[in-house]
Amino acid sequence: MNSFSFRNRIAFYYIISTALLITVVFLVIYQMVSFSVFNHINADIEKEVEKHLEEIEIDRNDTYLIQVDQWKAREHNTVDVNPVFVQFYDLNNELIDKSPNLKNLDLKLFAEENENQLIDTYLNKKPIRQIQVPLFDDDKVIGHLIVAMSLDDSKMVLTNLRTILAISFPLILIFLFLIARFIVGRSIKPIDAIIETSNQISRENLTTRINLPQNKDELYLLSKTINDLLDRVENAIDREKQFTSDASHELRTPLAVIKGTLEVLIRKPRNQAEYEEKINFCVKEVDRLNQLVDELLLLARFEDQKQSIKHEPVYLNSLLLDVITRSSEKIRTKNIKLKTSFAKDFVITNDSYLISIIFSNLLSNAIKYSQENGTIFVNLENENNHIVCKIIDNGIGISKEDLEKIGSRFYRSQKVEHAEIKGTGLGLSIVKRLTDLLAIQFNIESQLKFGTTVTLRFF
Repeated sequence: MNSFSFRNRIAFYYIISTALLITVVFLVIYQMVSFSVFNHINADIEKEVEKHLEEIEIDRNDTYLIQVDQWKAREHNTVDVNPVFVQFYDLNNELIDKSPNLKNLDLKLFAEENENQLIDTYLNKKPIRQIQVPLFDDDKVIGHLIVAMSLDDSKMVLTNLRTILAISFPLILIFLFLIARFIVGRSIKPIDAIIETSNQISRENLTTRINLPQNKDELYLLSKTINDLLDRVENAIDREKQFTSDASHELRTPLAVIKGTLEVLIRKPRNQAEYEEKINFCVKEVDRLNQLVDELLLLARFEDQKQSIKHEPVYLNSLLLDVITRSSEKIRTKNIKLKTSFAKDFVITNDSYLISIIFSNLLSNAIKYSQENGTIFVNLENENNHIVCKIIDNGIGISKEDLEKIGSRFYRSQKVEHAEIKGTGLGLSIVKRLTDLLAIQFNIESQLKFGTTVTLRFF
């Protein structure tokens, strides 16, 4: 079976099912013909019995002699296609008379329990069906009438039918197999197109797509699914190329800055203050480089690892306060007022570490893009039986055009207008990835020069 082609396998499975169906149909046909043939014989036998019972006369004066003169006259003037054998017995089971076609043969007389029943037996080694009917006079049995008919023709008909069915069965299956193979071959032509197109697709050539069949059947769905898969693969590879390019650029920039600073530093002797200034500058660039590497590793770690999620009680109030405490130095530096509003203590079951990363990134962005002496609101409340966290700032805001791109890696809104604001452009990418991973609804609303509102909805 493994060596069968797809076309032959479909045709073979079709033939198997068809063979079962034909077998059932043939059996039904045979049974119906057999029932009809034997039922016809039974009806003829019963009809003959009725005729003979009407023609019999009983002579009580001479020890119940049975008169069958009318029957004899009819027998001599009748030609039967399927001859009827008739025989009469008296009270002592002695033969009275019989039809001429029996010649020197006699029909067998059975015991009383077989009376009025159709019995299959043999006459001169030929199959017959007979019935044995008692003859009554005033409720007294005075003899027996036996009527029989040959089963030769009936059995010959059934034998011929079996032969025809047995010969036609394999011929029909072979014929249907060839037809099914031809039809299947035409039906699966789109698969050949899929194979041919798939052979043309490579990493360097991902733009080729399979032509969709006209009929919207399973092959259409298969072709469309493969095309959709190729779209996703192409987009993933494009994102990978873009990510690699952006990551190498972002990593190269601080390294180039550090290298240039150190080259300038060693060109000539400098005083202590100048050394400290340049070294501190290099340390900050190294810190920025470390942060970039950490964020890249974090993104790679949770790219596709749902199994690493912990399920533990998370106390959102204390978690937010911890994040705020860790950012207190940045808040004091920009003289930002941070106001919290917690309706009550909120506890959920989730991954505490990953949620703290989300809070940390969102609060860091709010602080980074807030003006000096600005205000940040951190709220925890219950809306429609869901816990909602909102982080609101009145900073520089994000334009409507940039709002759709903020989830892209390394993308930073207004980085030219606000070059003094340092960052990697990975913070919101990490937030977006982790909220998807933790099934947290993430939404961001912003208006340029009026601030940003980030909403987290926990389910």
